[in-house]
Amino acid sequence: MDKLRFLLRRLLLGIATLLLIAVMNFLLVRAAPGDPATVMAGETGAADEAFVQQLRERFDLDKPLPRQLATYLGNLAKGDLGMSYRQEQPVIDLIAGRLPATLLLTGSAFVLSLLLGVGLGVLASTRVGTWKDGAISVFATLFYATPLYWLAVIAVLVFAVWLPWFPAFGFQTVGGGQQGFGRALDIAHHMVLPTLVLAMFYMAVYARMTRASMLEVADQDFVKAARAKGLAPSRVLRAHVLRNALLPVVTLAGLQAGAMVGGAVLIETVFAWPGIGRLLFDALAQRDYSLLLGTFLVTAALAIAVNVVTDVVYTVVDPRIELS
Repeated sequence: MDKLRFLLRRLLLGIATLLLIAVMNFLLVRAAPGDPATVMAGETGAADEAFVQQLRERFDLDKPLPRQLATYLGNLAKGDLGMSYRQEQPVIDLIAGRLPATLLLTGSAFVLSLLLGVGLGVLASTRVGTWKDGAISVFATLFYATPLYWLAVIAVLVFAVWLPWFPAFGFQTVGGGQQGFGRALDIAHHMVLPTLVLAMFYMAVYARMTRASMLEVADQDFVKAARAKGLAPSRVLRAHVLRNALLPVVTLAGLQAGAMVGGAVLIETVFAWPGIGRLLFDALAQRDYSLLLGTFLVTAALAIAVNVVTDVVYTVVDPRIELS
């Protein structure tokens, strides 16, 4: 019952937060210079004022801003994200077609970065002062300081051009005709480079956080007492040190899991990955207001959902934390 009440409270808070985000995104997007009518008129070469005004009337951009906001929120309450100005398709259909690719990429990168980061952090904390600790620290600092877009370009040059081990771009082989397990292998082959590049930065963060947290917890009195009782070192490390050290890592992972979806824009652009990050980039270049707002809203909803899940995971990692 406590968990149900907690989830209901967080759900209501998440809905209120999402509503505030929707209003802020609407106002910020409208405050940006240019609009879809101007961009479309300029591309057709008929940028006279009469034609631009016709386009604004067609897309209801000539209405006062409060009325546009009220219409947008009313449609949003009905689950309608609007129509894309450029592609003339429902925004929800465009996002639904791209979202699985983004979730596949970011989900794989998140799990990989968390597993490797925590593993390397534990190894470094148990080998303090050795060459392994130094190598992991240098490795983590290097990838933490390296820009993702530069790392992505280097990965394409090295592993797709010089050493043609992996495809450089795309989600799957065009015209390959694979089905079933063969198609899954083809998609996995295309995922290797973008997943590794996206995971490298976050893996470095988790490794440094885990190492620092493990060293801090290992010096606590309850850990010294466990060692004094004669418990096996592996059990002390696993049940007493690691479990208590994971809480700040879980906190950070929960924050970054939602941010990873929005941060995939660069990776999806470099690797031509057909996800919502690439869709967001194209919508921004085209001033496609409805598509921009829909993409922002979906990524915000994903971030809120991840934060709720993170709060629940807290109680699994540390039972001392009560949902109430």
